[in-house]
Parts: sequence; structure tokens; C-alpha cells
Amino acid sequence: MDVIRLLAIRDTALSVDEVMAAVGDHAAGGTTLFVGTVRERDNGKPVTRLSYSAHPSADSELRAVAEKVATDFPVTALAAVHRVGDLELGDTAVIVAVSCPHRDEAFRAARRLIDDLKSQVPIWKHQVFADGSAEWVGACE
Repeated sequence: MDVIRLLAIRDTALSVDEVMAAVGDHAAGGTTLFVGTVRERDNGKPVTRLSYSAHPSADSELRAVAEKVATDFPVTALAAVHRVGDLELGDTAVIVAVSCPHRDEAFRAARRLIDDLKSQVPIWKHQVFADGSAEWVGACE
């Protein structure tokens, strides 16, 4: 069975329950979940709204990141979902989860998964601030 259980880039709300169900496995002794949400301030400036856009290659890049994590760690199950479109403060923007035989492996694998997703998958954030200014932030940092 493939350890990559769920990968998606969606324009609909994300579900922690769906991601947790995807990585549930009796062989896993540890599961790490990370949930990224839209915050009210960035770089000290109040955010009023934002949206995410993805390049057409984002799905394949996300798969490549997930496959690398699954190769580098003893992953039992892995899931990653990212939101695109308009989001409000507090909305869930990204969820990753990794199950491994032991907790330390699960923590390290999940950290690598979210860090590599943010640095390698071509998803961009457009933020609008309270002062009317705006900026694009590339997920490929």
C-alpha cells in the first residue's frame, strides 16, 4: 500500500478530520499534525484578506516533496492538503500529517514535509493590509 494517502490542492475548506483519517495506521506509534491558519498580522502589519494561487505544476511538485519525505523517513502514512482561493482570518490554509513507528520520526518527517512544501511547491499568497498596501509572497521561498 502506498504510504502517501492524501495529497490535494483545493479551493474548498480543508478538514483536519479527513487528514487524520488518511494517516491513521495501526503500525504507527506516532502521528504529527500541523495546521497552518491565516493570521491577522504579517511582518507587523494588519492583514485584512488574502488569497492563494497555485501554478499548474503544484500538484506534481507536492507529490515529489511527499515522495522524498516518504523515502527519507520510515513513514507509515502521509497526507498534505493546501488551500487556494480567497481566505478569511482564521481559515485553515494548509494541513500536513505524518505517521511513523515512533514519535521522533513523525515529528521530524512532518517538519520536513511542511518546510519543503513551503519552499518547493509553487503556491503564492497575495496579502492585502489594512493600510491598503499589498504583497505577493512566494511559497517557494
